[in-house]
Amino acid sequence: MKTLREIEAELSACTALDELSASPHAADGRKGVAKLLGKHRRRLEKEAVLREKFETMSRYEKEVKQTVRFVAGVDEAGRGPIAGEVVAAAVILPEGFLLPGLDDSKKLSLKKRLEFREIIMQEADYGIGIASVGEIDTLNIYQASRLAMERAVASLGEKPGHLLVDAMTIDVGIPETSIIKGDAHSVSIAAASVIAKTERDRRMAAYDTMYPGYGFAAHKGYGTKDHLEALEALGPCEIHRETFEPVKNMVLTQ
Repeated sequence: MKTLREIEAELSACTALDELSASPHAADGRKGVAKLLGKHRRRLEKEAVLREKFETMSRYEKEVKQTVRFVAGVDEAGRGPIAGEVVAAAVILPEGFLLPGLDDSKKLSLKKRLEFREIIMQEADYGIGIASVGEIDTLNIYQASRLAMERAVASLGEKPGHLLVDAMTIDVGIPETSIIKGDAHSVSIAAASVIAKTERDRRMAAYDTMYPGYGFAAHKGYGTKDHLEALEALGPCEIHRETFEPVKNMVLTQ
């Protein structure tokens, strides 16, 4: 008779509910085996739900790929903060790409975002675009976000035949579809949101060392209570957006 550890190893290798049901261990009357079967049934049910969601989120890509080869999802991170650049990403997922659980980066844990970032960067064609704080203050945040997206698309290895963009239009001479809450409805945009979010967070962590005292690694430049208190005590630094309140008022009164 096999030990529970041996059975656990075998059940962990099951990738489908049918496979689990067909396991000879299903007839094992031991309570420990029953618990293991229940555990892996729940695991497989959850994985099935995530795969189904991934398929649902792939509908825009499947529709567009009927006429074009490369479809890029485009998203940005950093429109709301009062400090730091806006970072955009464009991602072309390869044929057959499957990443159950991929979603709007804001819905993912830090651990999952970093895990997905590595997978996407290894398997997909991606580009990153940045609009500086100076460009945000000169152009306004909307136009700076478009500029960052344009740069992200331009840095892709392949030229996409169609763009799926999160709630914006870029107008770079490529057919595009603007999707409201696209990072929750398109796998390509969700992938772009993961790259953009993690890239911006990395930059803000670096700024935390360059400009100590503001807490950039924690709040990522957003106007949290701690950030506003630090801003009041230290004054604005080079990466604060001078057209965003309360930085704007501080600059005007200096």
